[in-house]
Amino acid sequence: MNPLHHSTRGRRARRASLAVAAVASSALLLTACSVGSGETPSGGSGTTGASAGTSAGTEVDSAQPRIALTYDGGLYVLDGETLETEADLDLAGFNRLNASGDGRHVLVSTGGGWQVLDTGTWTAADGSHRVAEPALTDLVFAGDTPGHVVRHGGRTILFADGTGDTTVFETADLLDTSGGLPETETIESPEAHHGVSIELEDGTLLTTIGTPDERTGVRALDADRSEIARSEECPSVHGEGTAADEVVVFGCTDGVLLYDDGAFTKIDAPDAYGRTGNAYVTDTSSIAVGDYNSDPDSEGYLLSSLVLTDTVAKTATVVDLPEGVTYTWRDVARGPDDEILLLGSDGALHVLDETTGTETASYPLIDAWESPVEWQDAHPALVVQGGTAYVTDTAASSIHAVDVATGELLASAELPEVPNEIAVVTG
Repeated sequence: MNPLHHSTRGRRARRASLAVAAVASSALLLTACSVGSGETPSGGSGTTGASAGTSAGTEVDSAQPRIALTYDGGLYVLDGETLETEADLDLAGFNRLNASGDGRHVLVSTGGGWQVLDTGTWTAADGSHRVAEPALTDLVFAGDTPGHVVRHGGRTILFADGTGDTTVFETADLLDTSGGLPETETIESPEAHHGVSIELEDGTLLTTIGTPDERTGVRALDADRSEIARSEECPSVHGEGTAADEVVVFGCTDGVLLYDDGAFTKIDAPDAYGRTGNAYVTDTSSIAVGDYNSDPDSEGYLLSSLVLTDTVAKTATVVDLPEGVTYTWRDVARGPDDEILLLGSDGALHVLDETTGTETASYPLIDAWESPVEWQDAHPALVVQGGTAYVTDTAASSIHAVDVATGELLASAELPEVPNEIAVVTG
C-alpha cells in the first residue's frame, strides 16, 4: 500500500482548477469534523488534532506495519509484528476503516466524511523509516454518507453515497498532513446512490449508475470527465476490483460486469439469481475472486460458494467450498502468490488454488462462529499484508498474526474490547 506509479499526463494542471486547495481544506475542517454520533473525538492513549502528522518521528531500521481496529467506542492502533497496542483512541459510533494507500494513514468513515487517522508509521521522502505516536487528526475529507474507498494507480478514490459524488486525490500527497488535506478533484453524479468509483492509469473514471432506489450499471468518463461508454446490465451493482492489465470487475445480482480496453462485457451468472457483491483481486492475477450467493431468500450473511472470473477468457466459474465451510465478505483475501485465503466459520484459515478453488491447506485457528445478525455486527475478519494474515476473533476479543506460507502463529494479543473493522498499513 505504498504509493504506486503516478501518471504524468498533466493531472495536476487539470486538477488545479477543480481541486480543493488550502483554503478549501480549512473549510472542510470547519464544516466536516463530526464523528460517529456527532461528537468531537477525544484522545485515549493517543492524540488528536490537526497538528498530528507534523512530527519528524523516530527513525527505525525497517518499515513497521501497524493495524487499526475499531471497537464500540473507539479505535486501537497495534504494532503489526508484536500486536502490542500503540494507541487507544476514543471515537463514538459505528465507524468503517480503509487504508488510504500511502502506507501511513487510515480513513475512518464518520458522520462528516472520511476522517484521517495517522497510525504513526511511514517511510519518509529520504527513504528512512519512522514511527511516532498514532493520532486521530481533525482532518476530514467531507462526504455525505461516506462509502467505498478505492486505491489504484497512485490515486485514492472516495465515494459519498449521500450525493453520489466522487473525490479523487494523489495518494502520496496525504503522507504529510502538516499543510492540511491534499488537493482533490470532485466528480458529481446525476443522483445519489450507494456506489463506487475507480480511476485508471490513463485517467478514465469508472463510476456506478444509480438512484436512491436502484443501481443499474457503470459509466466510463474520460480524463476530461466526458462520458465515453456505459453499461446498464448490472443490477444492484456493488463493489469493484482491478485484476491484471487493469481489467475492472464489478459485481451484479446476475453475474459480473467487466471493463477492459474501453469496453464493457457482461458475464452472466450460471443461476437466475447469482449475486456477487465483492471482488478480491491482485494486479498480477487475471483471476478475480468474488463472493457468490444463488439464493435471494437466504437468511444471514454466511456464504458457501465463490465465483472465479477469468478476466482474459471472459468466463466465470462457481466453486463450492468444502462441507461446513462458510464465510462473509470480511473473510476473503488474496495471498502473496495470488492464492485465495478464506477464514471459514469453522474457525480455520483455508488456502485455495486461484484457478480451481481447490483447497490446498487448512490451518485451525479460532473457535467456530456464526453469522452476524446485522452486517455491521462484529464478527471474525481477515486481512493480509505481505506474507502475514491478520485474523480477529470477536468471541475472544483477540487478534492473531499467521504466516500464510506455513500456517505458523506469529503473534496473538487479547484486547480489552471486541474488535470490529480492521485495516493494515505497511509503514
